[in-house]
Amino acid sequence: MSQVEVRRHLGIVGDRYFAQPAHRDASVTIMAVESLPLGVNPSVDLRQTRRNILLRGVDIDSYIGWVIELDNGNGPVALGVNRAARPCAWMDAVIGPGAQRALRGKGGVRCTPLSNGVIQVGKARFRVVEQLISGNAASRRRHS
Repeated sequence: MSQVEVRRHLGIVGDRYFAQPAHRDASVTIMAVESLPLGVNPSVDLRQTRRNILLRGVDIDSYIGWVIELDNGNGPVALGVNRAARPCAWMDAVIGPGAQRALRGKGGVRCTPLSNGVIQVGKARFRVVEQLISGNAASRRRHS
């Protein structure tokens, strides 16, 4: 898939969790490419990790509690980074034995989309916007 359409508070159009009330605060998952368990399986990619977006050069696991933006040139898509995406035992089945352990603490994050937009494969601008307070964005601190 070369691009996805993101809808505010609903998720990624066409995803199995789109508009599901139980998953609204976790409807988009993001992971750092550097965290892929290549030592377990050198051919592992986004499909096996069950994550939606793979970023290069960003320690996304360190942004829990922040609002971030991704912009491929189509306008920024804001995402509230809510919590860690903890790897499950299924990772050992689809990636290989030891994958769940290899991904502990770096399995990515679960996010709430805070704006509508399109995210496509390729270079994107990553920006930290503001800190989250009790699940709601508040303009406490700004970063670029």
